Amino acid sequence: MSMFEYNWQVLVEEQGSVRTFILNRLKQLNALSFPMISCLLEQFLSAEDDPNVKLIILKGNGRAFCSGGDVAAVVSDIRQGNWRSGAHFFGKEFTLNYVMATFRKPQVSILNGIVMGGGAGVSIHGRFRVATEKSVFAMPETALGLFPDIGASYFLSRLPGFFGEYLGLTGSRLDGPEMLACGLATNYVPSEKLPFLIEALHRLDSSDPAVITAVLNDFSEVPSLKEKSAYHWLSVINTCFSRKTVEEILTSLESKLEKNQDDWIASTIQALKKASPTSLKISLRSIREGRLQGIGKCLTREYRMVCHVMRGEVSKDFVEGCRAILLDKDRNPKWEPSKLELVTDDMVDRYFSRIEEADWEDLKFPGRLDLPPHAVAKL
Repeated sequence: MSMFEYNWQVLVEEQGSVRTFILNRLKQLNALSFPMISCLLEQFLSAEDDPNVKLIILKGNGRAFCSGGDVAAVVSDIRQGNWRSGAHFFGKEFTLNYVMATFRKPQVSILNGIVMGGGAGVSIHGRFRVATEKSVFAMPETALGLFPDIGASYFLSRLPGFFGEYLGLTGSRLDGPEMLACGLATNYVPSEKLPFLIEALHRLDSSDPAVITAVLNDFSEVPSLKEKSAYHWLSVINTCFSRKTVEEILTSLESKLEKNQDDWIASTIQALKKASPTSLKISLRSIREGRLQGIGKCLTREYRMVCHVMRGEVSKDFVEGCRAILLDKDRNPKWEPSKLELVTDDMVDRYFSRIEEADWEDLKFPGRLDLPPHAVAKL
C-alpha cells in the first residue's frame, strides 16, 4: 500500500485497484477547505480515467467524517467586499458534487462521525454510504442564514414523503439508524467492524456494484430506531411539511401542538422560529423545485442562489448567522428581515434569478456522460 498527501489535508492511499481518500483536518472536524475540494476534484477525475482504479473509498480521520464546508474564509471575504472569492469556493465544491453524482466507478463513503453540510455533499451523491452508531447527519444551513446547498435540493426532495423538507428547514440531526431508515445511508455497520470491512474492500478487484454490495452486506446490520426518533413522526411530518408555505407549515405544527403537547412538535416549532426567515423561504422553494430537476439543474440553481446570498443585496443573514454561530458564538443572530411575513415572494424570486453583473456566468460542469446520479437508486 502506498500513501501520499496534499498539505496533510487529504491523504491518498493506493492498495490494489482501490484508492482511498482520507479527509485529515482533525481540529476542524475535517471541514472542507478550498485546497481539499480542489484536491478531491483532481483526484476523482484522475481516478475515473485510470483503468487500474476500480473502487473509491472516502473517509475521515478522527471523530468526524466531515463537518461541512469551511465558510469562515468566505464570510471574511464577503465582509471585505469580495463575494466572488466565495463564488469560486462554492463553484468548485458544486463541481465536485456533480462529478461524484455522475461518477462512473463506485464510491464507498464511511460516514463514521459527523456528516453535515458539505460533508453530505461529498458522500450522499456517491453510490454507497455506510453509517455507524457514531454517525450524526444534519443540514444546519437555515440557522446560518444559508440554505441546504451542495445538491441537497436533489437528495432531500427524494427522501420518503416530506422528510427532506423537515430536515432542510429545521436542521434536525439524524443518527445512523435514522440515516439508514430514510435512505441517506445504504448500509449500517457497527464502527468496530469498519477495519474488517475496509480490509475486505481492499481485497476487491471489481467495479461491479453487486460484488461491492455483497461485501457490504456481510458486515451490515439493520438497527432499531430509538423510541424518540423523528422518523416515527413521519405521518405528522408529511401532514405539516407538505404545506405550500413556511407560514402554513408553522400553523399546521402549532395546531398539532394544541392537540398534543409533545416535546418533539414543540422543538420542531422552536427550530423553525430560530432560523433565518429568508433562509426558510428560499430553502422550501429550492427543495420543492428539486423534486422535478436532475442533479445538474439543482446544482446550477443552487449556485445562483448562493451567489445571491453572498452578494447580500436582499438579505445579509449569511454573514450575520456565521457571526452568531461560528465566530462570536453568542447564538443570537439578528435576522433581517426579522419575520416570515416580511419576506415577500419578489424577494424570494430574486434568489432564483441570474446575477445581472458583468462577466458573471452560470455554473458549467465538465463534459461528462449523461449518467443518472447514484442517489436516485436508493432515495
